Amino acid sequence: MRPFDDDCPRVPDMTEKVIDFAYLSRQTAGDHELLRELLALFAQQCVVHLRAIHGSADRQARMDAAHTLKGAARAVGAWQVAEAADRIEESLAGPEQQASETALDALALAAAEARAVIARFDCAA
Repeated sequence: MRPFDDDCPRVPDMTEKVIDFAYLSRQTAGDHELLRELLALFAQQCVVHLRAIHGSADRQARMDAAHTLKGAARAVGAWQVAEAADRIEESLAGPEQQASETALDALALAAAEARAVIARFDCAA
């Protein structure tokens, strides 16, 4: 089952909140293989950029990783990941120049949820 096909049953609400499949289907003009490829790339980018955000001592590198992850998330309709990455980018650019543990946890959770939805989608395809 593909969550964006008109003749398939609706996907559970959690999936819709994590990845906006209707948006992504429009972005890929309904090309299922392109959609799957973009989701796989996004899942990989989550891992790479989360490592940089959590592990780098360089504030600019952390900001760049948050910015890149935000853009990648917006491209696939992972709005929660994009919002969480945006909060981290803004806090790193702010006067305190650091991200709170709460913001880092929110990003890690949103990315984990997105990757779980992607894994389930890939298994169902």
